[in-house]
Amino acid sequence: MAGKSHITIKGTKEGLVFLLDDRCEFVTLLDELHSKLDKHEKQFTGPIIHVFIKLGTRMLEEEDKERIRSVIRRQGNLIIQSIESNPPEADANSSAAPGLHTMAGIVRSGQTLEFDGHLLLLGDVNPGGAIRCTGDVYVLGALRGTVHAGSSGNEAAIIAASLMKPTQLRIAEIISRPPDEWTSAEPWMEYAFLRDGTMSIDKMTSLSRHRKELMQFKGV
Repeated sequence: MAGKSHITIKGTKEGLVFLLDDRCEFVTLLDELHSKLDKHEKQFTGPIIHVFIKLGTRMLEEEDKERIRSVIRRQGNLIIQSIESNPPEADANSSAAPGLHTMAGIVRSGQTLEFDGHLLLLGDVNPGGAIRCTGDVYVLGALRGTVHAGSSGNEAAIIAASLMKPTQLRIAEIISRPPDEWTSAEPWMEYAFLRDGTMSIDKMTSLSRHRKELMQFKGV
């Protein structure tokens, strides 16, 4: 029983386009290329024919591209014009919506957590413990240590905690230290954010009014 073909050859006014499957093993691709050229040898004789190789999303090193060229060169009238890959486009929202990391536990004195993206911590940050993230930090527990959100310079980042009693908060390059700016003793969850270059605090229930897009995360 014949297996699935991994190579499709299409004729255009410029010449021949070889469409190579980007999912099969590369050695399988080479074997089939040999076989196809041998089988259709008579069709590939005569005047010069320009060949355009399309690899799909497969990315090849120059060495493997040369292996393809060497196979096709066996047919003296086939001249390779290009070998092209079309890698999948990155999600347009990927850079705007960093991943949300979730973990449970206690950040103890001397420990530092670092993440690229947002962090949801189900636990406490003890005095001497530290968190550093390029995105937002949400602590479902007591925040008594140090948190740096927006560490890559993102001034739109926030820091939220069930109990906001930090040693130090930092958003981007703005640093706030208690007790002068953190005298709230309210029982509700609060978050810190930058407003006109100054760190401010508000109830978590106000977050959607402050910046709605922060409520729409994509997990990793």
